[in-house]
Amino acid sequence: FPSLPGNENSEALPESIPSAPGTLPHFMEEPDDAYIIKSNPIVLRCKAMPAMQIFFKCNGEWVHQNEHVSEESMDEATGLKVREVFINVTRQQVEDFHGPEDYWCQCVAWSHLGTSKSRKASVRIAYLRKNFEQDPQGKEVPIEGMIVLHCRPPEGVPAAEVEWLKNEEPIDSNLDENIDTRADHNLIIRQARLSDSGNYTCTAANIVAKRRSMSATVVVYVNGGWSSWTEWSNCHARCGRGWQKRSRTCTNPAPLNGGAFCEGMSVQKITCTSLCPVDGSWEVWSEWSVCSPACEHLRVRECIAPPPRNGGKNCEGLSQESENCTEGLCIQDKKPLHEIKSQNIETASDIALYSGLGAAVIAVAVLVVGVTLYRRSQSEYGVDVIDSSALTGGFQTFNFKTVRQGNSLLLNSSMQPDLTVSRTYSGPICLQDPLDKELMTESSLFNPLSDIKVKVQSSFMVSLGVTERAEYHGKAHSGTFPHGNNRAFGTIQARNKAAYIQNLSSVSTRSELKTTSLFGHLGGRLVVPNTGVSLLIPHGAIPEESSWEIYLAVTHKESSLQPEGSDVLLGPEVTCGPSDLSVSTPFALTIPHCAEVNSEHWNIHLKKRTQQGKWEEVMSVEEETTSCYCLLDPYACHILLNSFGTYALIGEPISDCAVRQLKVAVFGCLSCNSLDYNLRVYCMDNTPCAFQEVVSDERLQGGQLLEEPKLLHFKGNTFSLQISVLDIPPFLWRIKPFTACQEVPFSRVWCSSQKPLHCAFSLERYSPATTQLSCKVCVRQVKGQEQVLQIQTSILENERETFAFFAHDDSSFPAQMGPKAFKIPYSIRQRICATFDTPNAKGKDWQMLAQKNSINRNLSYFATQSSPSAVILDLWEARHQHDGDLDSLACALEEIGRTHSKISDITETEIEEPDFNYSRQNGL
Repeated sequence: FPSLPGNENSEALPESIPSAPGTLPHFMEEPDDAYIIKSNPIVLRCKAMPAMQIFFKCNGEWVHQNEHVSEESMDEATGLKVREVFINVTRQQVEDFHGPEDYWCQCVAWSHLGTSKSRKASVRIAYLRKNFEQDPQGKEVPIEGMIVLHCRPPEGVPAAEVEWLKNEEPIDSNLDENIDTRADHNLIIRQARLSDSGNYTCTAANIVAKRRSMSATVVVYVNGGWSSWTEWSNCHARCGRGWQKRSRTCTNPAPLNGGAFCEGMSVQKITCTSLCPVDGSWEVWSEWSVCSPACEHLRVRECIAPPPRNGGKNCEGLSQESENCTEGLCIQDKKPLHEIKSQNIETASDIALYSGLGAAVIAVAVLVVGVTLYRRSQSEYGVDVIDSSALTGGFQTFNFKTVRQGNSLLLNSSMQPDLTVSRTYSGPICLQDPLDKELMTESSLFNPLSDIKVKVQSSFMVSLGVTERAEYHGKAHSGTFPHGNNRAFGTIQARNKAAYIQNLSSVSTRSELKTTSLFGHLGGRLVVPNTGVSLLIPHGAIPEESSWEIYLAVTHKESSLQPEGSDVLLGPEVTCGPSDLSVSTPFALTIPHCAEVNSEHWNIHLKKRTQQGKWEEVMSVEEETTSCYCLLDPYACHILLNSFGTYALIGEPISDCAVRQLKVAVFGCLSCNSLDYNLRVYCMDNTPCAFQEVVSDERLQGGQLLEEPKLLHFKGNTFSLQISVLDIPPFLWRIKPFTACQEVPFSRVWCSSQKPLHCAFSLERYSPATTQLSCKVCVRQVKGQEQVLQIQTSILENERETFAFFAHDDSSFPAQMGPKAFKIPYSIRQRICATFDTPNAKGKDWQMLAQKNSINRNLSYFATQSSPSAVILDLWEARHQHDGDLDSLACALEEIGRTHSKISDITETEIEEPDFNYSRQNGL
């Protein structure tokens, strides 16, 4: 045998020995991979048969024979010698080894025939770091949303196994198909349920230790939804003008776990008119009838002066009287009258009946003759028109639900009103003379909502100083209604149709739309009336003891900005100045636009005109920048800026689905030839200033708005626009051949950013007696949307009803300075800023304030401001200048505070608080 390892002067063991009878060693047990835990050595074992000697070799070197422990035995079945060997490997040995691979050992066994080698077994030091490479993060997700919690366990040998706990209970994904824990240690809940709310912990364990991650709180919330509206209540006034209301609750579903409260109003009011009861009164008695054979004559009276109406009392007393016409001397069949009177009652009744029928026949004949003569006398004015206004006197009924009458200018629409955001006026409204019409303002005629008094009580709001002593008082404006992303300038959903049939003579014809005022340290607001353009100067933007004259103007003529290619000018060109002034706090500029907001279809840019007259891009609306901020609402863009100048919004369509919102309006007037009547159909941007420009031009031409404008979604799909006049009454009107339909190329509609597009149609009546026009105007885009306007009007000027042009609230106050310009009281604003500007461990910081106000993009802009909360509130003021929706702001603060708000009932008491007025939204 060769000398053993470790002997002095020994030679290296040979790989084999001379051949001898027998077999090569066969390993019955080979060394396994092992891990050293802490400082405990591990044991490697090897067992072979037949084996004369077994030694271990580690990292290519023989282990000293003294470190081997061997045992010999005899296999009873074969009679061959079995040898088993053990060695210990310590932590120090492994740590001291530095090689290209892990520490390894294998055993070599000898027999008479030769040697055999076992597999290599690696030995590694086991460990598990303390800190997770990634802890799961808490989330707030809507119900049925996806939850993904990430977990990267600590580094360890062997690799740690991961397990998820929910509220300290293990999660078994095999028992719940909605949960998956196989994807790279992550926990995925495909559709969140309310029961999935809880604290989730990721655990990692190997043979050394077990670690726990930080717990992540998952909240599954439910956003509130409105229930159906209740039925309208009865008119609260038993007689005359009053109001009725309906309500809804945020219970479908109710908000849970901090879900958003329903947007909009829970109570809606409209004006109503209860017909006053009229008690009946007798007319004068008729003449006595001829003395009858029964020696009686009759006289009658009717309860028609006036007849009882609307639940009024009926007349008291008899409607018929009879008496003896011979003073009791009449004798029939030689009997006194009083003896035969009872026998002749039936005979007398028959005579009276026949007498009445004869009188009725005579009356009908006289009436027919009278009507015939009257119609002949009026034939020169046409026999096909009956003016119902002559019958109703000075009263005109407003009612959306009735069919059109023969009025000179019809207000009744075939469309049912959307009562969620509009009002129905029903009943007579006395229009006695033109002076009365001018005095009929919205505050005196249409006052659907009573004043609102809101109290907000909670621990969080108390910390802001908003307690019962600090209440929001607001005098509700007559036009205050629920609004949201669907608010449009001049859509049928937002205004009574009467507001569209305007007295065009009251519209301004100024060529320059400009407002100027003097502002100081307290700031204020500038508004260009009826254009949707406004400027908010925050408190503190102007240095103390300074006064600046600031102006705001809308370019009424063609803009100097010429879009390139398919780009579109989405709104008016607006100038604010002076341009050499700079403010310390960003001011808010609001510009209306006509794009249907969708980042997948539009790329919207803000551009500014340089002093050289060139236009340069300031930013893209979706861009992340700290120089300025753009917040795009459905119908307006609110821009935070530090420098004055001339600005405009440019839209770059990204796809054919980009929609430009157009307003379609129809005007009409008689031409120089009295038999011709002109219809002019306008397709203009859906912005207030575009509509005002058209109305101003039509006033100069004597045009009359014939129907409320409608909204047309014009797609950028290169298809043209078709405008046609349909259903013209035959034998009364005719239109020139081949002119009933006009087609406008796509490029002319899409790129007509400056001048509203219009098409003119000339209709001719066969006879001057025709004074009524009824037809349809159809405006449609090929492979796009279609709108049909029903026209029914009188063409005679003296038969038209005129209605006052309802000016917007901002036209009365184009400039507001100081606290009156802001909806949020300054003391409350200071407390909000003090609370949210400071980072808070509970998340009550300005970022949460921004999120609750739907500001989720480009938060780095606010981070650069000295008071991020103040700038967020300035943006809120700009967005809510027409509704002053302090309720929603209070609810947002309550949600952040994780407390419950208490809103007092809507009171009917009028509270004069001009600083917190609720204003009606701007728009037509």
